[in-house]
Amino acid sequence: MAAIAQAGRDYYDILDVPRDAPKSLIKQHFKKLSRVYHPDKNPGDSSASDKFMEIAQAYEILSNDDKRNTYDRYGEEGVKKQEQQQQNAGQNPFGNIFGQFFNGGHQGKPKTPNIEIPLHVSLEDVYSGVNIEVDVAKHVTCDHCFGSGAHNSDSIRTCSTCQGQGSTLKQVQFAPGFVQQFQQQCATCAGKGKTIITTCKACYGRKIKRGNEQYTVVVDKGMSTDQTIVFEEEANEAPDKDPGDIIFKIITSKHPVFERHGNDLHTNFTITLIEALTGFSKFISHLDQSAINFKRSGVTQYGLVDKIIGAGMPIIDNHDEYGDLYVKYLVKFPEHVDSEFLKDLKNSVFKPTHDEL
Repeated sequence: MAAIAQAGRDYYDILDVPRDAPKSLIKQHFKKLSRVYHPDKNPGDSSASDKFMEIAQAYEILSNDDKRNTYDRYGEEGVKKQEQQQQNAGQNPFGNIFGQFFNGGHQGKPKTPNIEIPLHVSLEDVYSGVNIEVDVAKHVTCDHCFGSGAHNSDSIRTCSTCQGQGSTLKQVQFAPGFVQQFQQQCATCAGKGKTIITTCKACYGRKIKRGNEQYTVVVDKGMSTDQTIVFEEEANEAPDKDPGDIIFKIITSKHPVFERHGNDLHTNFTITLIEALTGFSKFISHLDQSAINFKRSGVTQYGLVDKIIGAGMPIIDNHDEYGDLYVKYLVKFPEHVDSEFLKDLKNSVFKPTHDEL
């Protein structure tokens, strides 16, 4: 049996967990490794894609009690036929796994509090979309004892008080001949059923320690301030609890040229008095550095607003569509005007027409 069990790939080694790892630790390592090797983060890297699928397969086996038991007894070949049956039936075990973790769907233990992190982005970022690497400090399961709190596996003993049950029976006599039995949590092991002889030297028996995780936060085109990007079950880790969520909250910095209103952009554009009277053709750089042409002929009134269709922000639900750009013209008046110029201007502007005579 041992020879069979050692044949094929070592799924515990792939997920970097001990063979007696609890499901919670297997789940945590799967999530961490899948983020590192995800195809979206490694475009064109076939080796990363292969590693990603290997991690997914290892988790698919070790997270299932029946398959894990078969794997522990017979190795990879012992579960190969079962996987083949799933494929023949048209099932995709990996899709179910990713849906469970990255779209929610896990119920059970209480969770640690969510972590909300402000994510400051520029207007250029939300116009074109951007991936931002963020390093988050948080509590993580101790990588020395794998969350057991013990120095090694030999330091964990079955509680001698409750014999591993986690609870004890207590008898209380209310009156002569009347005895009531109560089941209560074992005081020796605090209901764990195990006691630790020597604590972990890395976490001092706390089972967790301070650590850092790096996340690639994908800011999509058209996202706006106060929108959130959620990494489910990635908050602080704690014994006997599931992690809460890390929530990145978009905060768009003020832009020196454009002001956003929904899907539209607004800007002020200053022209000279001559340009206001005679017309002009000007260019301004858009958020993606493309050139926007402002062109007018004749007189432009101070405060006039032009609408340029499709030059606003991308629509978040449809990146092929854009809002509009509203340009408000401001006229800069000269500090000094030549007297001859004023005379000629008056003659041309205020000269009475034939009808007025």
